[in-house]
Amino acid sequence: MSLETVVEDVEDEARARAEEIREQAEAEADKVIEEAEADADRIREERLAEVESQIDQEREQTLSSAKLEAKQERLGARRDVLEDVHDEVEAAIADLDGDDRRDLTEALLDATLAEFDDDEDVAVYTRAEDIELLEELVADRNAEVDGEVDCLGGVVAKSDTSRVRVNNTFDSVLESVWDDELKNISERLFDQ
Repeated sequence: MSLETVVEDVEDEARARAEEIREQAEAEADKVIEEAEADADRIREERLAEVESQIDQEREQTLSSAKLEAKQERLGARRDVLEDVHDEVEAAIADLDGDDRRDLTEALLDATLAEFDDDEDVAVYTRAEDIELLEELVADRNAEVDGEVDCLGGVVAKSDTSRVRVNNTFDSVLESVWDDELKNISERLFDQ
């Protein structure tokens, strides 16, 4: 074998080996690129899922806040309507006159005096405008008008003997009925 042949054989082997190394390098490079692209796709999908989840969460929070605010607005409006109705009822009660006022006052006086023993001295009070009416009503009863009280009408009574105080004013009756019937009133007003 000549030296040239040996050199050619070595060069051929070197080229073949170089080609083999280049092919391996390209295969490894392709594999690395493929893995990198797969990682990039996975990361992109994860980020998209996170962003979509965050958008959904923020949408739900915004919707919940809006619903809560709307509910509070409705409740505030209902409360205002109920206050207006209560004020109108108070005004109607304050404006009662004639036989209606007399009958209601007498019924409240009878109920009030029933809370005391017959031999007790009972002092009764009413609003300034009803003093004369109350004096007429207690004329044949064991009670005496002792002054006025700030109310819509009705009777407040007390006795020093038993230390009992009874509040049968229109105001107290209204508040009691209002508290007992508030749910029914609300249902009738707002069709619930």
